[in-house]
Amino acid sequence: MSHVENELNSQPECWTRAAGLAAGEAAKLPAPGERVAIVGCGTSWFMAQAFAALREQAGQGETDAFAASEFPAGRPYDRLIALSRSGTTTEVVELLAAVKGRIRTTAVIGDPNTPIVSAADDVIVLDFADERSVVQTRFATTALTLLRAHLGLHTEQAVADARTALETPLPEGLVECGQFSFLGRGWTVGLANEAALKMREASLSWTEAYPAMEYRHGPISVTTAGTATWMIGTAPEGLAEQVAGTGALWVEGGLDPLAELVRAQRLAVAVAAARGLDPDQPRHLTRSVILTAG
Repeated sequence: MSHVENELNSQPECWTRAAGLAAGEAAKLPAPGERVAIVGCGTSWFMAQAFAALREQAGQGETDAFAASEFPAGRPYDRLIALSRSGTTTEVVELLAAVKGRIRTTAVIGDPNTPIVSAADDVIVLDFADERSVVQTRFATTALTLLRAHLGLHTEQAVADARTALETPLPEGLVECGQFSFLGRGWTVGLANEAALKMREASLSWTEAYPAMEYRHGPISVTTAGTATWMIGTAPEGLAEQVAGTGALWVEGGLDPLAELVRAQRLAVAVAAARGLDPDQPRHLTRSVILTAG
């Protein structure tokens, strides 16, 4: 079994541990009414998108998500949260240094022995969710679980659904599809983006992600027999029928959306296996992007 398979299978236990930490770490996380930015790179950016939408939907305050390299310098925030599994990603470390003393910062990390620890004002360590694999699975979902719990939005049903996602067979014919589209609404748009990234990284698949209501505005034109459209969360009225009419495989996301992401992670590994690829050795990727001056 690959590292990524072992790690994604441990997510229910990791989520339970993270939810248990939330109350004790509350002082390091945004208070209601604070103006917040949350940043990351790659997978962490997509988790940032999900949290930003969740926090605003919960009425907790204005929350923006950015790729760390695209943070708008000079914009005022009460707190900046950085998600970084490795704690070494160049863009994140440099951003934290740039705003130090101006914006209160919190880093959520997997490895405490990294440069980000001294760069941030506050640090939350999820070392039990750290990973050997290049392809992120459990750290990302565990960090988001911590943040959901902080908002009072984590439930035991999410953990139960994650177990269901790990135990239930994938829909028949899904692994054989040649193209995959993931759709979301609100906070699940970030999850759809992440599901598509997992498919690209692990299985070199042609994948896309969109807000569900945008899917009719062009992307559905490439939907046909041999493609799959996966809805994470509740689908807009009539969309399932419209996709079915194209001949594509429609996948309804009936579990907690974060558990649906676990199902998508499993799909990425299954497609990689079907194509003779090693998900622990994704093409052109490293565990952390560390840039050197040139």
